[in-house]
Amino acid sequence: MVFETPLEQTEHGLVPKGDGWFVLNAREARWRPGEGRGVYSVLEGEPEFSQVGIHLVSLATGEPMSMYHWEADQEDFLVLFGEALLIIEGEERPLRQWDFVHCPAGTKHVIVGAGDGPCLVLAVGARDRSTGPDWGGYTVDETALRHGAGVEQETTDPEVAYGRFPGREPSRYREGWLPQ
Repeated sequence: MVFETPLEQTEHGLVPKGDGWFVLNAREARWRPGEGRGVYSVLEGEPEFSQVGIHLVSLATGEPMSMYHWEADQEDFLVLFGEALLIIEGEERPLRQWDFVHCPAGTKHVIVGAGDGPCLVLAVGARDRSTGPDWGGYTVDETALRHGAGVEQETTDPEVAYGRFPGREPSRYREGWLPQ
C-alpha cells in the first residue's frame, strides 16, 4: 500500500515531504519566479519525482520559458491559457489555448509568451536520461536569439545559458500567475 505524503507549510508554500501520494493545489504550492523568464510552480516535494518533471509555467508576453535547448528525454507541453510562440528546430509556430506540443528526445525547442496577456503552459518531461552530465544541451539558433530565448555559444551548463538572468528564488503564489 502506498501511503499519503504529508504536506509541510513553509514560508514559500506547501511542500510534499516523502515519496507517497498527495493532493496539492497549485495556488498553495511553492513557486519560483525568474525575472524575464516566467514563473514556475514547484509541485514536487522532497525527494523530487524520479521519473517525471511537471510544472505550470506562467509567461508574460516576450518571456521565454527557457533557453533554446534539447534534452535526452521527451518533453511535452499543453497551453492551458493565452498564447505563446514555439520555436522548434529553428521554426516558429504560434500556439493558442489547448495546443499540445510533443518533443521527442533530441528535439531543439523553446516556448515564448505571446499575445496580449499572460499564458499558462503545463510542462511535463521524462527524467530517465535528462539528468546528469549527458542531459542535453543549449544550441545556437538565430530564431531563438531574435526572441531573446537563445544562447550565443553552445553549452551544456545551465549557469552559462542563464547567466544574463537573475536566479530564481522560491516564493508563495501571487495573484495573476494563474487564470481565474
